[in-house]
Amino acid sequence: MGAEELRMKTEDQLKTDLANLKKEAFNLRFQQANGQLENTARVRMVRRDIARIMTFLGQKAAVAAGSASKPAAEAKPAAKPKAKKAAKPKAEAKARKPKSETPKAKKAAAKKTAKAKA
Repeated sequence: MGAEELRMKTEDQLKTDLANLKKEAFNLRFQQANGQLENTARVRMVRRDIARIMTFLGQKAAVAAGSASKPAAEAKPAAKPKAKKAAKPKAEAKARKPKSETPKAKKAAAKKTAKAKA
């Protein structure tokens, strides 16, 4: 089913085609589960035809609602540029916690005091 063919159809015709394709997809899944499916490529073609029809139905509904059919990228507002984080001055970048405040240093100090008490 080509796009040109779908453009010429009315909404009602598209809906009936969609219903028929959904029934066919169900039957193909059923055949596949039973091991009776001969043409496995047909499953993919039917899925794509369903998606194509749903796309055209959505476009026709958007036109009927009064909004122009725009691609999703144009419909969204432009993204705001992200603010860059202020770079730390070198003095702040080099400033670190004293070793006595780090968890490893605390554990080491605790072991030393435990050994000294023992």
